[in-house]
Amino acid sequence: MNVTSHCIARDKAGLVVVDIQERLLPAIHEKERVVANAVRLVKGAAIMGLPIFVTEQYRKGIGATVPEVAAAVPGFAPMEKLTFSSCGAEGFVAALEAKGVRDVILCGIEAHVCVTQTCLDLLAQNFRAFVVADAISSRTPENYRVAVERMRDAGAIIVTTEMMLFELLGRAGTDEFKQILPLVK
Repeated sequence: MNVTSHCIARDKAGLVVVDIQERLLPAIHEKERVVANAVRLVKGAAIMGLPIFVTEQYRKGIGATVPEVAAAVPGFAPMEKLTFSSCGAEGFVAALEAKGVRDVILCGIEAHVCVTQTCLDLLAQNFRAFVVADAISSRTPENYRVAVERMRDAGAIIVTTEMMLFELLGRAGTDEFKQILPLVK
């Protein structure tokens, strides 16, 4: 097995924040963890100059992206969708491709619905999916657990927020490292 094939290619990486919305979040198991880690990922991606994409599922019914996440995203411009998979949002896949993204970092809710369906669709379209396990969740721990298992079984690479940030950095002693260090302390 080629271990490097499981490492993210920073020059091809982008972050996708899936549906962390006002009316859905209150029911989510460990919601504070999800929001805190999503914000850490967004801030880290911004520091490293990675493209950041945000989706919102049926905004009229589920509400806007929560303020903590929206405020962290430079040039916040969410893509609205009605499909559970973000790949069904108009222009989503084209936006990834336009930015040269092939390695997609996924965070958001719900793990067993929109995150899983986005992950499976990305894998089917030959993207690599890096699912940040501590930045996703569902209403129940069981749905979360099964979602992570299913995405791993389908070929997704399961990581944590800190694993992802440090893997993207690759080394200490840089200006980026110094800016990201407060996010992981």
